[in-house]
Amino acid sequence: MLNKINTFRIVFSLLLTCLFLSGASTAIANDSTATHATAEHEHSTLSTESHEAAHAAGAEHGEEKFNAGKMILEHVGDAHDWHIAGHLSIPLPVIIYSEAGLDLFSSSRFEHGHATYHSEKTNINYKLEENKVVAVNEDGSVNEERTANFFDLSITKNVATLLFSVILLCWLFISVAKSYLRNPGKAPKGIQSFVEPIIIFIRDDVAKASIGEKKYKKFMPYLLTVFFFIWINNLLGLIPIFPGGANLTGNVAVTLTLASLTFIITVISANKHYWHHIFAMPGVPAWVLIILTPIEILGLFLRPFVLMVRLFANITAGHIIALSFFSLIFIFGEMNTGAGLGFSLFSTAFTVFMMVMELLVAFLQAYVFTLLSAVYFGTAVEEGHHEEAHAH
Repeated sequence: MLNKINTFRIVFSLLLTCLFLSGASTAIANDSTATHATAEHEHSTLSTESHEAAHAAGAEHGEEKFNAGKMILEHVGDAHDWHIAGHLSIPLPVIIYSEAGLDLFSSSRFEHGHATYHSEKTNINYKLEENKVVAVNEDGSVNEERTANFFDLSITKNVATLLFSVILLCWLFISVAKSYLRNPGKAPKGIQSFVEPIIIFIRDDVAKASIGEKKYKKFMPYLLTVFFFIWINNLLGLIPIFPGGANLTGNVAVTLTLASLTFIITVISANKHYWHHIFAMPGVPAWVLIILTPIEILGLFLRPFVLMVRLFANITAGHIIALSFFSLIFIFGEMNTGAGLGFSLFSTAFTVFMMVMELLVAFLQAYVFTLLSAVYFGTAVEEGHHEEAHAH
């Protein structure tokens, strides 16, 4: 059962995780997704004149075919605006720091990648190139030197989703804690009755079972934080409209940061027995250690790598599969209108089925990440009872 002290520890852990994630998202996500995504609603927000020009060009050279790959990568990638519906989207702040100073402006200045913004303060021209802010020359060419020398700290859609989910989780934990303080010893009600079984499940079946009765408590704030953070963001990613739609837990920068936090906590918490097993496993001949020790050291770094890839791959794969079947409607529709309408029934039914499956996957991935983190913590703090008994 939550008490006031544990709640503040959870909230503090949540905010600390947010700082790590927001830093990684702004520093890594832009580079990691630049080759995979273009400005997220570029095609849907073309002006009327652009549509007329495209139509005229299509009449002469044939209409542009539906690009399923581009559409899918746009939806699983990051963006500098948050799509609401139709042509409506929320522009997000662009924050660029360079030797010339700090530039802060709205992403609406780019007009979804069709315009260049000139900063009077720093005398730099900015433009969106494949969803990455770059410095450009007067003739529109990319200025590689200036681009390499500034830091892009922009609030992208993934970062905005991260901040929204952190606020949501802080409200959730604090609300439940206040309910316990108002009604001590009484049966839980409302959202309290929904959250309490999950917390007890993580405590009893994950933390205690993997770490042990004596040492699990200090890891509970992190385990609860990482479970609810991943689960909530997995669910938000399944909502196609605001405030959902972002593929936060399918962003490798975010999963790398979460896995790194687990790795750091494991290394800091590890005792002498743990390091003894890593560098010189007891009871193993010295000549075998020449082979075994490098494998153990490699395994130390492979564990967080596996955590990172598992969460990233599973969440992204689910989005790609659902969007792929949805895209088949338009692909068949271009070949034959009747075929498109006929296939839409199958495609829609399968997409709905996949979305229902993703509800289960959202919980399972949060559970697996939390369970493996607890297992790594338990291994790090385990005492060498077996070796001591064998010595006696």
